[in-house]
Amino acid sequence: MAQDKEHKLKKLFHDWAGEVITGIERITGSGSNRQYYRISGKEESAIGVIGEDKNENRAFLTFTDHFKKHGLNVPEIYNSDEEAGIYLLQDLGDISLFGLLPGKSGSKKISGETELIYKRVLDDLINFQVVAGKDFDYSVCFPRDKFDRQSMQWDLNYFKYYYLRPSYIPFHEQALENDFRTLMDFLSLADAGYFMYRDFQARNILLYNNQPYYIDYQGGRKGPLQYDVASLLFQAKADLSFAFREQMLEYYISQLKHHISVDRNSFIPLYYGFALIRTLQVLGAYGYRGFFERKIHFAESISYALDNLEWLLKNVEFSIKIPELTKCLEEMVRQGRKMKRRSGSENLTVEIRSFSYLQQGIPDDKSGHGGGFVFDCRALRNPGKLIEFRKLSGLDKPVSDFLGQQAEVELFINNVFGVVSQSVDKYIERGFNHLTVDFGCTGGQHRSVYCAERIYEKLKNKYNIDLIINHTMKDRW
Repeated sequence: MAQDKEHKLKKLFHDWAGEVITGIERITGSGSNRQYYRISGKEESAIGVIGEDKNENRAFLTFTDHFKKHGLNVPEIYNSDEEAGIYLLQDLGDISLFGLLPGKSGSKKISGETELIYKRVLDDLINFQVVAGKDFDYSVCFPRDKFDRQSMQWDLNYFKYYYLRPSYIPFHEQALENDFRTLMDFLSLADAGYFMYRDFQARNILLYNNQPYYIDYQGGRKGPLQYDVASLLFQAKADLSFAFREQMLEYYISQLKHHISVDRNSFIPLYYGFALIRTLQVLGAYGYRGFFERKIHFAESISYALDNLEWLLKNVEFSIKIPELTKCLEEMVRQGRKMKRRSGSENLTVEIRSFSYLQQGIPDDKSGHGGGFVFDCRALRNPGKLIEFRKLSGLDKPVSDFLGQQAEVELFINNVFGVVSQSVDKYIERGFNHLTVDFGCTGGQHRSVYCAERIYEKLKNKYNIDLIINHTMKDRW
């Protein structure tokens, strides 16, 4: 945090609490560019927020005041300096609804207590959408005041450019755009006259004093009811059973009928349509945060979103024809199954690859996890410059013997193994399931292949993990 921002946050806290600050702890954000801090004094604590976008800050602060007037559980605003882009919020703790879900236990069974919380959350959602939505000031919404065709187009483009293209899913550009238009036409049939939270999901629902509290609604706007329900029940990594999702959907509709007239036969098909576009938007976000920003949490969530897509493809018969998009979705699901087979269970898979800087460049990470290692072998002596080795590779004994006699090569291998082992140990401890280790040299034939093979053998001898080795230029020797 920049010194001036830190100073202003401290002053904001001191002005509110009237006491000396005893600690500031950075809270790791997930998908947001805002910065969050837990600021503590002797008696008081608060969440300090730095938001660089003043329009977004204004939306959050204005929405919070409005929701408070309607008795909804949102954090208190203790103090703010809108000009500086900072504000203080009530500290609601760290326990979220997401944290109550079974997660890695392998079971999707929801406890009776958690089911009651979901029902309470759906009741509150109706109050956000219908009750508080009646006199809502949509003029302060950011970046758009309604979820219309423009918003849908942004989400679909996000999916196309940050997930489809980086995943190398083939598609016909115009045919896909035609399907996007068809999908938008269908979704535009929904009544969009309600408050739409936009990111209504279990991570944004905190449990404080045994009550659900709601955060991160600054992207809210006028929109359809179905979107938020789909956001909650189709939340990718929540991994809810589909039976539970259907049960909660029926509960929501039954409660909604106490407020407005609901035609179930038209509501549900549109609900699944919004579940689809929400899942595509989420995959775009996962692709951006995972493929480009290399944030492993998002990359690891892709398989859950693909599971949602697979269920929609198998269980929902849409009344619209979207053949090119459907073809893309089926290929995405197929790739997801393939990756699961390669990864096995929750065991760690280390994928070791050799490549040519001259011919290919650093290979893309198709796992979606990002990160990993790339080691440049070009500083090592090149056997390819010797006539007797030119038609051989690092897999051949003469080349292997030649490189194995070089002290600099052995030092390189030992240093690499030390670094990689440190990550493997941590990945196993933290339950991660994929790591790439790439070796590159000029032609991708001698040094990189030899080093990849050596690290493969060392890892095989030390760990009980799944190993994959791939020499990307092997078929050209």
